Amino acid sequence: MTLEFFLTSLVIVASPGTGALYAVAAGLSGGARASLVAALGCALGVVPHMLAAISGLAALLHTSALAFQTLKYLGVAYLLYMAWGMFHARGTLRLNGEPTARNARETILSAILVNLLNPKLSIFFFAFLPQFVRPEDPAPVRRMLELSLAFMALTFVVFAAYGAFAAAVRRHVVSNPSAQSWMRRGFAAAFAGLAAQLALAQR
Repeated sequence: MTLEFFLTSLVIVASPGTGALYAVAAGLSGGARASLVAALGCALGVVPHMLAAISGLAALLHTSALAFQTLKYLGVAYLLYMAWGMFHARGTLRLNGEPTARNARETILSAILVNLLNPKLSIFFFAFLPQFVRPEDPAPVRRMLELSLAFMALTFVVFAAYGAFAAAVRRHVVSNPSAQSWMRRGFAAAFAGLAAQLALAQR
């Protein structure tokens, strides 16, 4: 992994988005363990996009308006569903909920879906990864896999850091009903805003 790839990936991963927001919400709702689970789920959510880029399926999203729009609106619907759940204090990310094994499974599944239902991520991989694979590379597919795994590892580390920070202030939020209410509304508005941003996204 080159320094250029690392720095570019770090800027992309650290930029606020659905994954980072989800990791923070998980840290607030379930503590440090939940934030790690969410970070892992977000990293695993990169796998389908990685495979799509390597196999060329991402090109279909880039050229087919129907495929892109279908996946995009599935993502929009899911983000709105998460916004509704946050606003009404339902679902996995309840700020006053206690961590459980079931919550962990739901958290990791939701985190995977957050990244999976984002067509822009597939197109990003399709355009981003090849730039760091030399034409004379004897094993370009292996090189793309290595870079993708490095991107996933960086995603996990950065999102885990976001979640750990949120988990550190969790007790102040959980013990304050007013703070819980404002935080729920804030996260609901943020997820709804990201849904609107995705709805307006073009290929």
